[in-house]
Order: sequence, then C-alpha cells, then structure tokens
Amino acid sequence: MVKFLDLHSQYLSIREEIDGAISGVIANSSFIGGDTVRVFEEDFANYCNARFCLGVGNGTDALEIAIEALELPKGSEVLVPANSFIASSEAVSRCGHKVVFVDNDPASYIISVDDVLKKITEKTKALIAVHLYGHPCEMNRLTDICKDKGIYIIEDCAQAHGAEFEGKRVGGIGDISAFSFYPGKNLGAYGDGGAIVTNNEALALKCRQIANHGRIAKYDHAFEGRNSRLDGLQAAVLSVKLKHLNAWTEKRISIADRYLQGLAGIPQLILPVRQAWAKQVYHLFVIRSEHRDALKAFLDRAGIETGIHYPKALPKLQAYAYLEQVDCSASYYSQDSTLLSLPIGEHLSFEQIDSVINAVKEFFVTVNKNTIGIK
Repeated sequence: MVKFLDLHSQYLSIREEIDGAISGVIANSSFIGGDTVRVFEEDFANYCNARFCLGVGNGTDALEIAIEALELPKGSEVLVPANSFIASSEAVSRCGHKVVFVDNDPASYIISVDDVLKKITEKTKALIAVHLYGHPCEMNRLTDICKDKGIYIIEDCAQAHGAEFEGKRVGGIGDISAFSFYPGKNLGAYGDGGAIVTNNEALALKCRQIANHGRIAKYDHAFEGRNSRLDGLQAAVLSVKLKHLNAWTEKRISIADRYLQGLAGIPQLILPVRQAWAKQVYHLFVIRSEHRDALKAFLDRAGIETGIHYPKALPKLQAYAYLEQVDCSASYYSQDSTLLSLPIGEHLSFEQIDSVINAVKEFFVTVNKNTIGIK
C-alpha cells in the first residue's frame, strides 16, 4: 500500500516531542490563550518573514476575518480562482461580497494573471491569490496590478506553508494572508486551526478584535465580533512541527523531482510546471491525463492511493449556479476529466515513489497497446 497521507507515521517520527508538548499544556492548564499560543504566533510570523500572526479556529475563519478587517464596501467584487477549495470563495460571500471567478493557468494551476486583467471592474476591491497545490502565485504582477487599481491582495496560503516567490515567503507579500492548519496540510494540527499573517499593524489589531468578540481587553468590547481561537494544544503541536517543516518540505520537493524525472516523456501525461521564480512546496503533486479515471482505478488496484483536487471547478458547484459564470474554460476542462493527485509527503520512501512511477508507466504501456489494437 502506498498511502496518500499517513499522519500516524508522521506522529511516530516525532512522538517524544509531541507527547511532551501536549503534556506541558495539560500540566499548565493553558488550553486557551497563554504563552503556548503566543510563542507559536511569534515563531510563525518569523517563519513567514512577517510582523504579525494571529492564531484562529481554522483556515476558513482566517479568510473571513481577514476580509472583514479590510472593511470593503458592501457588495464589493472579489476575484477568486475557479480551481480551489470552496473556502476561498464562501468566505467572500459570507462577508456580504460578490465572488467573481478567475480562470487558472493550465500549466502551473495558479490564478491566471491575464484573466485577472479581464475580470477587474470598478467594483473590484480585493483579489484572493490562492497559492494552489503549494505553487506561489505571480505576486509581482498581481501586486503591480492591484496597486494600480487600488485593490487589496489576500493571500490564501492554506496549501503553501513555506512556499516562496522570488525568495520571499508567501504570507508576508500581500496585504493580509490566511493559513489553514488542517491535519493534512504541510503544517497540520491535531484538529482544526488557522492563522492570519500580515505586516499591517492596524489590520492585525482589527483581526484580533474580530476574532475575540470585538475586544482586546477582557469585557472591553469595541464592537460585536466572533469567537475564533487557536487553542493551546494545537499551538503546542504546531510549534513542534514547525521545527521539522523545512526538512519535510525538502523531502516533498525531492519526491516531486523524482516524479518529474521518472514520468517525463509520456505523451498522454501532463506534468505540473514549476516556474523558475517559485519555490513550490508540493502540498499536492497533480498530473493531468485524458485517461484519468482509468488510471486512478488502475493505481487503486495496485494499492496506490490517489485523489482529485478538485472534482468540480467552483463555478460549476450548485452553490454558485446563481452567478451563471461560464467563462473559466481551463479550470472546467482540467477538473471535469483530467486532474489526478499522486501520493506525496515525507512519509513516503523513494522506493514507494518508484513503485508509483512504474505503475503509471505500466498503465500507459497498456493504453498504447490497446490504441494500436494489440491486446
């Protein structure tokens, strides 16, 4: 069996550190707030080369709070890539704004800058740059466009902990950013968790108030907020894992390199493109093939777990039928029939990766034989 994700294996590799961190929180009863959370927030801000970090309940909360803190005019248009998890778009709608979907680049899968330019109107007030699959967006071009148009950039870094654009860590490049620490992320908690990162002190303060019932001091509520906190146990786990994140990231990159080399030259297979300016951290390794469903079934029979990220482009979900937006052709095509995520992660050995590569090659040999009538 080649597992797509193996969190138990990861735990075993750092069990002594994790158990000690959890025991410390329990011994101190520091379940909400306190030094454990503060230390993680400071360390993660430093990791992102940013000034401020606020731990919150989950990645979706991080996006919603970030959008609310920007105080956009009611009903503003916010640009969102069509290929992403629904959290990227539902946060916009739930804050009272209008989602405008933008196509994804067919090679690297990040938001298409060319389509961004087509979708901007006078009502556009923000853009969510989703660093999809661990590949950073073209932040120089997006920043230039948004500065020229007076548009905020919100970085969605849920899949991109440690990714870099031209040597700059994501999270501290845009106006404000949101991270998820869902267990399966490159930096994952043992439950839900998220963070907001920014270099803007006023935005950081506003987010902290929103996440804490509209207050900073106890019972001193400046306005009605909400309750969204990263708890002490999750912060303790994340602090331990943060120390290992760079090593885990390098393992992911080396696995991706092995895939790229081993799977090169198969005509029916499209491999992901890594731009020269990007440090891609490979939350997912996504290939494309017209034979996607048959390949997935073949790998499943071989004991190799795979995934599809995502089965439907966001504009094609029932939740967004009311928008009647049908102009994201690259995202529609790739998602409806071709995208497939291969196993990647620090839990995998190179021998296991080679077995995946060999299985994929075997499948396409069979496809080619059938194509020319040889059974």
